[in-house]
Amino acid sequence: MLNTAVKAARRAGSIINRAAQNLDILQVQRKTHNDYVSEVDRNAEAAIIETLLSAYPQHAILGEESGAQGENADYLWVIDPLDGTTNFLHGFPQYAVSIALMHKGVLDQAVIFDPTSNDLYTASKGRGAFLNDKRIRVNKRTKLQECIIGTGFPFRDFTHLDTYLPMLKSMILSTSGIRRPGSAALDLAHVASGRYDGFWEIGLSKWDIAAGALLITEAGGIVGDFEGNESWFETGNIMAGNPRIFGQLLTVLAPHLTESLKTPR
Repeated sequence: MLNTAVKAARRAGSIINRAAQNLDILQVQRKTHNDYVSEVDRNAEAAIIETLLSAYPQHAILGEESGAQGENADYLWVIDPLDGTTNFLHGFPQYAVSIALMHKGVLDQAVIFDPTSNDLYTASKGRGAFLNDKRIRVNKRTKLQECIIGTGFPFRDFTHLDTYLPMLKSMILSTSGIRRPGSAALDLAHVASGRYDGFWEIGLSKWDIAAGALLITEAGGIVGDFEGNESWFETGNIMAGNPRIFGQLLTVLAPHLTESLKTPR
């Protein structure tokens, strides 16, 4: 199944790379405030789905652009064909294809492909995480003040903006630096590979985080919500890091949590 996902991701990456040569002629639509979809997103997702269903016609699909397809309760592919569309449309080279497979509600396979660098991140449950076939592990830093932490600014829904800004200030004061390149899938992959020491963001979608989360846990890291619990996949409020840094991130964020950001009871 992982090999099929890799094939699908590379096929989507080829579509994205070809389109990147002619950004000025792309057809782009605005879905919501600051949220865009191009013909490339749709074409890449269609190619992914065709590849996956050709191999596994009974599997279900959850795609960012096409929504839910199929009713297979055992196998569900979670797809973001182009995570970082706004970056792509501006020619900023920080975007990726993200594909995850869930088996009976548990993340089982993950692929994140960066078509600009040809970096391929893969993971299978219980078998570790890899970058270009080389085993990766989360960083071993133990002091938050020495760490680089990734994040994503609110850009569609500003409901939590007044909560996020104090979080950002506290993180800036507590770390070696904050990074926000604009692709959550790649941000999570960077945590898995040790390029980042941690990550947090409010209100992401399942297709933004599914593959990256499995990469991190298979690389020895922890993924949770802002209280360290497991609601992150449903709420999209996600935090990740190595075991030592994860706890310190919880401490930094704790004073800023509103009731709406706490673990559902």
